[in-house]
Amino acid sequence: MMNTTQQTRFQFWPLAISLLITLSIAGVASYFTVPQIPGWYAGLEKPSFNPPNGLFGPVWTVLYIMIAVSAYLIWQRKDTSVDYVNAKYIYFLQLFLNFSWSIIFFGLHQILAALVIIGLLWIVIILNIFFFGKISKIAAWLLVPYLLWVSFASLLNLEIFRLN
Repeated sequence: MMNTTQQTRFQFWPLAISLLITLSIAGVASYFTVPQIPGWYAGLEKPSFNPPNGLFGPVWTVLYIMIAVSAYLIWQRKDTSVDYVNAKYIYFLQLFLNFSWSIIFFGLHQILAALVIIGLLWIVIILNIFFFGKISKIAAWLLVPYLLWVSFASLLNLEIFRLN
């Protein structure tokens, strides 16, 4: 395990790589999402609590940055412990599910399948918070707004499925 001074020293490249990974996933997901908003998504029945379309981009951008910073804080404490390995794998699983949801919902127009994916994502985010919390409480807390937003998005996905 690394000593404490190495664990807490700012490291530019790990932060940059963490941001690059998460923002790249966001960018590729938006490739499937953005073209569908004025057509397919606009034609769906949506619940009264559906936020304006312009809110999603800024919220997700902030959340992706928080997710990246959270991962960076864990990366700073990189070691070979079971907790670190579990945290790493759960983190990448939640990124994969997050990315998959956009493709399934917007790219393939599969609202029910997307609901299943977002349900799995919600569970994996809770696991991510749990495993990150074993290493860094700050990293874990940075994921809580993500969990709250995905909770809201899950309800929205469910209502869109129900209405359509």
